[in-house]
Amino acid sequence: MTGPAGRATLDDMTVLVAFASKHGSTGEIAAAIADALRQSGVSVDCVAARQVTTLEPYDAVVLGSAVYMGRWRAEARRFLRNHRRALSERPFWVFSSGPTGPPEKDDPRWTEPRRTIQRAEELGARAHVVFGGRVPPDGRGPAAKAMAKNTPAEFRDRRDWAAIRLWAGSIATSLGAPAP
Repeated sequence: MTGPAGRATLDDMTVLVAFASKHGSTGEIAAAIADALRQSGVSVDCVAARQVTTLEPYDAVVLGSAVYMGRWRAEARRFLRNHRRALSERPFWVFSSGPTGPPEKDDPRWTEPRRTIQRAEELGARAHVVFGGRVPPDGRGPAAKAMAKNTPAEFRDRRDWAAIRLWAGSIATSLGAPAP
């Protein structure tokens, strides 16, 4: 695969995993994706979205954000807007994190940032996935405290690490890594 910087092999490829996280859960998912990509032989930088100024060094991008009330974090939306041209020139994937509580109560209106994902797809995003989230253990403020109190313990962390690694593996494979 030849990327925008003229790189020709997986060993020479660099992928950016950028994320927007309020309480750290989405950052932990991004780190797991980055680790899985590294295990596939890809060079990876895992960076908060607000710290990224250029996509020039990267052959591919993974962008993720926490979702609150059906919206991505502002810094992830800003990343899409600020880097739209560069994103349209390279392969990229997006993920959201957020649902907690009993899965039967998931409501896509609150967990799917439809307009943002539509924008990402218009730029050429290859896939979007929603991963479960985690109730902040140290929630501050009435809403966070109520969320922690009203969420059964078994549903406070719905991150599926095997699914996260599997998705990252599919990205690596599409970039040219051997299938696991």
